[in-house]
Parts: sequence; structure tokens; C-alpha cells
Amino acid sequence: MKQRLVPTQVKNAKPADKQYKLTDGGGMYLLVRPDGAKYWRYDYRFQGRRKTLALGVFPEVTLAAARQSRNEARDLLVRGQDPAEERRAQKSAPDGSDSFEAVAREWFARQEHGWASNHSTKIIRRLERDIFPWIGDRRIGDIRAPEVLRALRRIEQRGAIETAHRAKQNCGQVFRYAIATGRADRDPSADLRGALPPSIPKSFASVKDPAAVGALLRAIDGYEGSFITRCALQLAPMLFVRPGELRHAQWPDFDLDGAEWRIPAERMKSRQPHIVPLAAQALTVLQELQPLTQRGRYLFPGVRSASRPMSENTVNAALRRMGYSSQEMTGHGFRSMASTLLNEQGWNRDAIERQLAHAERDSVRAAYNYAEYLVERRKMMQAWADYLDSLKRGADVVPIRGSSAS
Repeated sequence: MKQRLVPTQVKNAKPADKQYKLTDGGGMYLLVRPDGAKYWRYDYRFQGRRKTLALGVFPEVTLAAARQSRNEARDLLVRGQDPAEERRAQKSAPDGSDSFEAVAREWFARQEHGWASNHSTKIIRRLERDIFPWIGDRRIGDIRAPEVLRALRRIEQRGAIETAHRAKQNCGQVFRYAIATGRADRDPSADLRGALPPSIPKSFASVKDPAAVGALLRAIDGYEGSFITRCALQLAPMLFVRPGELRHAQWPDFDLDGAEWRIPAERMKSRQPHIVPLAAQALTVLQELQPLTQRGRYLFPGVRSASRPMSENTVNAALRRMGYSSQEMTGHGFRSMASTLLNEQGWNRDAIERQLAHAERDSVRAAYNYAEYLVERRKMMQAWADYLDSLKRGADVVPIRGSSAS
């Protein structure tokens, strides 16, 4: 089939006294009205009758998108289905329970109880912003791979390649749920393998040079913003938990006498409980913070409401205020700082990984071994805090070596 139109022709088409057509081939054309409106149309024959299908309005629907809709309509004709009747049937569905959005929200409601709150929030926002506007009202069993790809391309075009891949993964989960519940026959997202550019993993910016770490710690101690934020900044390098775990920290989970913080499974990315031994220096920060916030639930309550934790941007914003760009240091970067330096110092790699709460591949083993290496981890966390103190003083010190280095 010869495609005669090019995008510039469509864009530059001027209105005339009477409406006219610009033919693209294969039954599709652009109808240009005297008022300047431009409508995509597709003429076809079904059971001997000539019919016309509206494909959208330019520029909301591009030439490429109109062609894709035309091709999908042709596919329906090959299968003996009338594209216009299929569209009417979709619009007249009684309750929309088979639409992509309805199925996706049902899937999400069944899954979110097993996710950390910040993870579930990201998933539903991603679907609402990037997927529902384009295929949300489509009957899920009728959606084809090109439709999903068009939605993903919009994400790709704004440079969010990793988000596009994650959205594709979420779509696949929704389609597989639809198959399991009898509302779809297959997962069209599986046909998109290789259709998106590869996502290049980005490491979180982090300060790792010991002298630079010392300078960062001194800057944190001199932070002139909120006292609560300064406490969070002081604990971040000592505890090196994930930023979400730190800002959601709750007083009932802390045993200051026993010098440990036990994070429940529902607030961990791995969905397993986690123990954070508290060095003497961490206890000092917590004891200073305690009178200010212990009446509430959170160690670091939000500015507008004590019933919610501090914003996810608070620590990063404080780092920017201190002069560290997003390419130099992030809240998540305290984890890679600790991992790099502790490994260099010879601490047991398994103990470091357990303290970082990296997901255990064997979920059964993980459920019973969250306290693994705890004796060594207590020693490591105190030695780490002592080492940070030495760097903060600017001392030229040899760090305490871990047991695996001896």
C-alpha cells in the first residue's frame, strides 16, 4: 500500500471554501473543513456496504497514529468484524468493568497491601498519568501491542526511558491479571520486547572519598535549616537505610536501651523485617530529637502535619541548600558511601549486604535470617560511626578493619 501523505502536508493543509480530502491510501484520508478543522477518516466496505470510521482529529492524532488505527481496523475486517460496530460495543459496555483502567485498579487493590506505601503510590501514579489517558477506557481484551506501544512512546519521548520500561512491566501485570480473571486471552505487552530503547541503570550520586566524606559530615553538623532535618541528615550516613525507611521511622520501633531499631516488614522494600543496630553516636542524635517529636508517631514529621512523615524531597533539598548538586550527593547516596567504604575496610561482605537489607533471593530463608550476622553487624555499625567521627575531625586515621580482612 502506498502512503502518499507526509507530516508536513498534513500540518500545512489550508482550509478552502469547501471541504476537501487529502488521501493517504488504503482507504484513509484527511478531511479538511472550511473552518480549518482536520479529521482523519477511513472508508471501508463491510458485507457489501460502504462505511466510514472516524480516526480522530489532527493534531491530537498524528499521521502515524491515524495510520495505526487504520491498520487495526483493517485487522478487524480480516477477522470478519466491523470496526464501527466494535467501537460502538466498547462505548456501550454497561459498567466498564472490562476496561483497562477498571481491571488495573482491581489488580492494584489486590496487590497494594503487599507493597511499601511509597512503592504502591509510584505504581498507581504511573498508571494514572501515563497509561490510563490513552488506553484506560479500552476493553482490555481488545487492546493490541501497537496501542500499548503508543502510550509508552509518549513516556520515552520525554526522556523517561526507565519509567517507560516500568510502565510496560505494570501493563504486563495488569494484562496477566485480566487473563487469570477471564477478561483477556493474552498479554500484548509481551510482543513489545525490544521495542523500547534499553534503560541504562543509573547509580545514585554519592561522596566516597574519605576527605570529601569528612567535609560533608561537617557541613551536615553546620546545617542551619530545621533541627529535625539536621537530625535526619546526621543519622543518614550512620544508619544508611533507604531514604523512605528513614523518613517513615516511627518511635515505637526504637529500643534505645537495647540500642536497636527494628523496622517492620511492611515498611521494608524486601517485605522482610530489618534490624538496625544503633551506635552510641546515633543514640545521642535520637536522644536530642526525642523531646521534640516523640509525642507523635514519626521521628521526622512533616512540616504541615505531624500525622505524616517529612517529604521525600526534604533530605535532598537540604543537601542542595548545603551546596551539593544532584550529581554530587543524594539521600540514597549514603548507602553506596557506606557499602563502598565498609567493603574497602574488609568487613564481611555478607554482613554488609544484610545491613543494607538487600533482598534475599530465597524468600523463605530471608524470613528466618533477618537477624543474621547481628553480632558482627553491631560491631561494624559502632566502628563505622567511630570512623565517620574521625573523618569529621579531619583526622588522618586508619579505619578499624573488619573481621574478613584479618
